[in-house]
Amino acid sequence: MSQNNQNDQSTQNNQSTQSTQNTQNNQSTQNNQSTQSTQNNQSTQNTQNTPNTQSTQNNQSTQSTPNTPNTQNTPNTQSTQNTQNTQNTQNTPNTQSPPTTFLSRHGHYRHLRVYQVTEIIYDITFYFTQHYLSRGDRTVDQMVQAARSGKQNIAEGNQAAATSSETEIKLTNVAKASLEELLDDYEDYLRVRNLQQWDSRHPRFEKMRAYARSTGFTDDYALKIQQMSDEEIANLCITLIHQAISMLHNLLATMQKRFVTEGGIKERMYQTRTGYRQQQDSRLTDLERAVSALQQQLAQAQAEAAQWKAKYEDLKQRALAFYQQQMQDMDRQKNQHEEN
Repeated sequence: MSQNNQNDQSTQNNQSTQSTQNTQNNQSTQNNQSTQSTQNNQSTQNTQNTPNTQSTQNNQSTQSTPNTPNTQNTPNTQSTQNTQNTQNTQNTPNTQSPPTTFLSRHGHYRHLRVYQVTEIIYDITFYFTQHYLSRGDRTVDQMVQAARSGKQNIAEGNQAAATSSETEIKLTNVAKASLEELLDDYEDYLRVRNLQQWDSRHPRFEKMRAYARSTGFTDDYALKIQQMSDEEIANLCITLIHQAISMLHNLLATMQKRFVTEGGIKERMYQTRTGYRQQQDSRLTDLERAVSALQQQLAQAQAEAAQWKAKYEDLKQRALAFYQQQMQDMDRQKNQHEEN
């Protein structure tokens, strides 16, 4: 009887011990599961926070450089400097702008005072030869042609100035020479006919000069010459020719100065062409620098993407290994519990 009681008591103690061990195992299993859940949550949070951090950095980088199109997140200072250098290179204007044309522009010859005077000289000479020289006299044709040459060469030289400074100067000088020839014809007319050529000592000389320079002269000279004698008309034309020759002399000096400072058509053509080529070469160099900077930025961005991808794969493998280890532990504990 005593032995039976002892056996029952021993059996109860064993059961109590086994129950205590099972309870501890269950608590250990729960603790392991809780630890696994906590670690999984932390791993999940780290995994979720990683792209968010990258997105936040990208947003900050995008906000910090709003004027830089297609700029990826680059932590290196060198990439930012390259981007700024590229913008500065593209936004820097060319300080030396080449000329866009090589054809010089001049005013119309009809606006030249000297042309207006020579036109009046031609009109008066034509009237003079028709009224005071005989038709068979060769001087008629020579005087009319000289007056016409003085007028026409000014017009032709002015029109040729756009493409040839040499032609402009030559024709202007021809006009001057033609007027000097016409001046000799008028002086010969007065001398051979014993008519007086007015000079500064003549009482009507200054009045004639003032009338030839007046603004109303161009409007009424056609009527005035009909009331003048041949001596008066000849002296009027001599005065006008002296004025025209003086203006042509000043015009030739201006042409000479312009040729020295601006050069001829060939020089302007060469300068325009070389200036255009230099501008294109400069633009090409700027584009090549910009492409090189963009290629460097692209290479840096690709390297950073590769680094982020490697980190992601490593984190993924670690999380998967941890998950598999936890599953194995749970299966092992489950088997032990079933065996017990």
